[in-house]
Amino acid sequence: MEFELTEEQRMIQEMVREFGRCQIQPLVKKIDEEKTIPDSIIKGLANLGLLGMTVSPQYGGAGADPVTVGLVAEELARADFSCAVPTFFLVQCAWGFILNKYGKEEARQAVLPWVTKGEAFIGIASTEPDAGSDVASIKTKAEKRDGTYILNGEKMFISGIHEVINQLPRGGGYVTLAKTDPAKGARGISLFYIPLKGTSGITTTLLEDWGRRGISTGGFALENVVIPSSYLLGEENQGFYYAMEGFDLARAIIAVVSSSVAQSALLQAMDYMKIRKAFGQPIARFEALQFKLAENWAKLEAVKLLSYKALWTHNLEQKGEKSRWETTKLCAAAKMLAPAFAFEAINDAIQCFGAFGYTEECPLHLALRGVRSYYWAEGTLEIMKIIVGRELLGKDFIASR
Repeated sequence: MEFELTEEQRMIQEMVREFGRCQIQPLVKKIDEEKTIPDSIIKGLANLGLLGMTVSPQYGGAGADPVTVGLVAEELARADFSCAVPTFFLVQCAWGFILNKYGKEEARQAVLPWVTKGEAFIGIASTEPDAGSDVASIKTKAEKRDGTYILNGEKMFISGIHEVINQLPRGGGYVTLAKTDPAKGARGISLFYIPLKGTSGITTTLLEDWGRRGISTGGFALENVVIPSSYLLGEENQGFYYAMEGFDLARAIIAVVSSSVAQSALLQAMDYMKIRKAFGQPIARFEALQFKLAENWAKLEAVKLLSYKALWTHNLEQKGEKSRWETTKLCAAAKMLAPAFAFEAINDAIQCFGAFGYTEECPLHLALRGVRSYYWAEGTLEIMKIIVGRELLGKDFIASR
């Protein structure tokens, strides 16, 4: 068992930490208030080779392994504890990876080079107004006709809508789940790349989130949208399984982000505890606060290690050295624990600040609201428990059957 990073990973970690400290951290409050990630940050991430870094070098990516992606996500979360920048980063890593692996050349060329340049966005469109974690119940359909696919349906609670439509020059699009054989349930779902900007028949909407506001959330409706058959990812009716592969990667990265955001909050609380006095001494001397700090630090460190184990396993699974189900179990377990542990730790950190912690001047409310979004993103915590239980006991014990 080896916990040391490679020299290359250490260099990347230090590079991203410095970029975050200088270019992101001073703008966190502005990002939340103006509800957008500045173009300078997006371009800076692209110039460092971080956007879509899981994509193959021929499309401008680095072909980065999942552990290295986790290290970058950890540093971005350390800098932007509102979770906007790390979410912008992780979504494109996870779904750029899926398009790169399963997409046909025409679809890859259409978006991946622009993603890695910071000029386009790629995300996931799975959730619908009446279907979230229950992916098999989606209603969006795709009908094959004369070498094309005709799509109808609606997607909601999707990250990056504003960025695609209004901010990035090349727009971008979404890896999108649609039923090609509705009678087969999950086994009749296919995966498509759908370019959003300028595509006829697509209507977008934006939602107002109360956290993680630097990256937009919204949805889009599809009305007889025509896309070429070359935008089908992999084989027909296999999309559910391709998507789960992307969700596994995203879940493990989210777990790293959650723990990093919370550890950043603990560091700020520790600094304050050392200078704030009560009853004639620093409040850091009081065991009530020390014990909470110790418990939260231990939980966060433990779940971060689990998250990196999940990322490491994901990499081995891609090489055929670990099973898909072992990977899914570990990624779900990390995602199941990390947001809740992080939320608790941030809430306790805010408590250390007293009444000041409840003011806008104390920035930790950004972290609390940002991490709370991960209770749902890429699958709810409840679904993560179902997945872990299923993998421990076997599919014969799934209650929903």
